Amino acid sequence: PKGHLFFYARVGLGATALPREGMFMLFMGYLLLGAFAGMLAGLFGIGGGLIIVPVLVVSFRAMGFEPDIITHLALGTSLPTMIFTGFSSLRAHQEAGAVDWVMIRRLGVGMLIGAWLGGMTANQLSAGTLNVIIGCFAWAMALQMGLNLRPKAERHLPGPVGTGIAGTLIGWMSALFGIGGGSLTVPYLCWNSVPMRNAIAASAACSMPIALAGSLSYLYAGWGHADLPEWSVGFIYLPALLGIVLTSTQFARVGARLAHRLSPKRLKQAFALLMLLVGAKFMLFS
Repeated sequence: PKGHLFFYARVGLGATALPREGMFMLFMGYLLLGAFAGMLAGLFGIGGGLIIVPVLVVSFRAMGFEPDIITHLALGTSLPTMIFTGFSSLRAHQEAGAVDWVMIRRLGVGMLIGAWLGGMTANQLSAGTLNVIIGCFAWAMALQMGLNLRPKAERHLPGPVGTGIAGTLIGWMSALFGIGGGSLTVPYLCWNSVPMRNAIAASAACSMPIALAGSLSYLYAGWGHADLPEWSVGFIYLPALLGIVLTSTQFARVGARLAHRLSPKRLKQAFALLMLLVGAKFMLFS
């Protein structure tokens, strides 16, 4: 019925419009999503994309958005949120003196290039293919966390060219999965004998070039798409972006404090279970 939260009317070139009274309720839902994603990001030490993307996919489906662009829209909306959370986290690490700017510059240049390419790659893939890729990545994360698999420090960081190539690959994968890159950057740096404290700080800093370049890529790829819903800029849905940003940064701090009070083993098990469910959900969407 008209006035219901998920009632839409087709307008223009296939765009969808939401009734005014439903828009407020929807925005409140995105505030809650931001709080939930921020809490889990702080609790599990992830950027939040692995939580935000599947929830956005579910909500966009319920809202009646065009199925062929739902996953692209969720990925494109997830990435800009990490510019803000990454900056907030970086400030804390900078105050603690854990930021190696030379290493970050070498990684960051490659990540800018890779993240842009990742967004353009996603635009060439169907929603079903993207769902399978993200689902497999979520299961890999569940396996890594559940079994506590960590790379051993067996080597040292390569020179500027090698580090730049690694950054490009991490940026490409991160934009493709809609994540800030922490789940890839930290293991890579630890494998190259970078202390965990510095690796986490570098991951926070590097999430911003990944998020920025990836966001611009999704914006460009989706610009003028006929099936975009109202309030979209390319593959970025602005109401969801605003709602998530307003609450995720604050609740990430709450999650981080809570993490220190809970058993690390139980936290890892809970995260592994969550990622198994996320992966299964994406496989069902494919």
